[in-house]
Amino acid sequence: MSFKEKISQYYTKSYLKKYGDRLTQVQGTVVSVKITRKTILWIFNKLNVTLLVRPERSKTIVKCSYVRKKWFKKPNFITINQGNLVLAQGLKGKRGKENREQIELINVRNMTTKKDLVPMEGKQPKVRRIQQRIK
Repeated sequence: MSFKEKISQYYTKSYLKKYGDRLTQVQGTVVSVKITRKTILWIFNKLNVTLLVRPERSKTIVKCSYVRKKWFKKPNFITINQGNLVLAQGLKGKRGKENREQIELINVRNMTTKKDLVPMEGKQPKVRRIQQRIK
């Protein structure tokens, strides 16, 4: 194993040890999307995204939140519309806290447009279309 692999494996194990029981994912259709952007003195940028996702074959609705703060640059978020099929990956709230029912988003994959918030390894290969000649 190389040095980089050992470090990445160490970080992975420690992350799973710390958050392993809280990691979760939800796949379903988007019911609502709310995106708010705030800028303070053209220096500090805040991005708050709230997604309401209805899992497949379920009547419940899951609330997902994504919060990013950056200096000087505006944080990005992928385009998600109502009715899109998404796969939301994140952390459940801690027990006893007020946001224990929410999911704090780490990554979102829009299955309708095949785009990710954070690019993942082993992406699906591009499909090439072959035109057939009609004789």
